Amino acid sequence: MGRCIRGIILILSSLTILGIVVFFVFNFELSYLRFRNVVAHASERYQVPPRLLASLIWQESHFQSLRRGKAGEIGLMQVMPASAREWALAENIESFSSADLFDPTTNTLAGAWYLGRALVRWKAKSDPTPYALAEYNAGASNAQRWDRAARASSVDFIEAISYPTTQRYVKDIMYRTDNFWRPWRLWRVR
Repeated sequence: MGRCIRGIILILSSLTILGIVVFFVFNFELSYLRFRNVVAHASERYQVPPRLLASLIWQESHFQSLRRGKAGEIGLMQVMPASAREWALAENIESFSSADLFDPTTNTLAGAWYLGRALVRWKAKSDPTPYALAEYNAGASNAQRWDRAARASSVDFIEAISYPTTQRYVKDIMYRTDNFWRPWRLWRVR
């Protein structure tokens, strides 16, 4: 009887440890699964790749829909209320309020619209993604300034980003997007 109980305890302990490991290794993917329909809808509506959208959401909020940023950003995609009002105006949504940004669907639609608009703005580039991400994070004027600096000094756009946090932001989202569903590749030395 004692051996049987020890065996059961060993099996349960092993399963618990395995569950914890799976949770931490696949935390991004498991979080994404909760919002995959929301991401798919916004992705299709605004022509933003779903992996890119999910990676940006992870970077911004780790899929926490009630998150608030220090500068007033709200929700999954940490959308600024002023940007969301631009989206609501463009979409003819008359009854929009900033509180609506706590709704994952509304937030993701507004954020995807903003990112999609940036992707369109940079579509002439061979890869508009880093430009659009820099714009999403630091604004259009900064992204344009970094583009001019990159062209003037013949360096890669990402290396021309003068805000270290924005440079890291762009690199991290692009890396996560490229390694979607391969979390073991995300453990890299920075």
